[in-house]
Amino acid sequence: MWFMRQAGRSLPEYRSLRADVPMLDACARPDMVKEITLQPVRRYDVDAAILFSDIVMPLRAIGIDLDIKPGIGPVVAEPIREPDAVAQLRQLEPDDIPYITEAVGELVSELDSTPLIGFAGGPFTLASYLIEGGPSKNHERTKALMYSDPDTWDDLMRRLSGITIAFLRTQVAAGASAVQVFDSWVGALSAADYRRSVLPFAKHIFRELGSLEVPRIHFGVGTGELLGLLSEAGPDVVGVDWRVPLDTAAQRVQPHTALQGNLDPAVLLAPWEVVEERARAVLADAEPTEGHIFNLGHGVLPETDPDVVARLTELVHTETAR
Repeated sequence: MWFMRQAGRSLPEYRSLRADVPMLDACARPDMVKEITLQPVRRYDVDAAILFSDIVMPLRAIGIDLDIKPGIGPVVAEPIREPDAVAQLRQLEPDDIPYITEAVGELVSELDSTPLIGFAGGPFTLASYLIEGGPSKNHERTKALMYSDPDTWDDLMRRLSGITIAFLRTQVAAGASAVQVFDSWVGALSAADYRRSVLPFAKHIFRELGSLEVPRIHFGVGTGELLGLLSEAGPDVVGVDWRVPLDTAAQRVQPHTALQGNLDPAVLLAPWEVVEERARAVLADAEPTEGHIFNLGHGVLPETDPDVVARLTELVHTETAR
């Protein structure tokens, strides 16, 4: 088990360390990446660390003018919506992200036998930030481009898929033991639109990552109707958010696909008796799966008490050791 956003705003030591350091600056400092990645490993008996970074880091590394605004999220100074702008997106090279190579190498040495998970953003989610200029509830400009100009859309997705692959290859080359692709907002699409406009590129990503011989996880939010397609893309593990029980999800994915998830993050704000009951329900739902990684259905919320996360970790380990 591990937790999405296990390194982050719920930890007082994280808030103290990052008090005066902008998010993307912290992600580009190997010393901070290392320390923040290790913080939850010290606090909790999790079975894996996940690299502290952000999915927009490779976009910034190739020259996109963007920043993460507190309370807003990633904001792109000049949104990319025209074919000429798409054509200017270059591929990511390892030399663009030396801080990633350095941080991962130091972490692998420090973590010893605890695996390190690398991650990157999926192409639809990256495309949405670039096209919308920032976070979006409806992804309307993104969908409009996808519907109206499929050639430009396909070019954008090809380029972003290459960036995702390069970002993950760099992490694995430096020592990461597994990778997760966060196509966080792809749940905004219908199954038909996903199949036409995203699945070919997701397949390409996971096919290319296959040569790395590390476990590959695919995750998105609100993807209950897309679980079969996420699985069809070719990952080893599909992440499931809290909306679909794991036993139901197991029937939707391809054979021999493990599942990850899927306790509602908000449950951790409830009394312990509720947390325990809901966690046991997740474990029961996971029994029919072909492999299960216990996780939340999305990231740890900032208001979460770290002691509750520690108790949950102990509970899951105790129950699964039987």
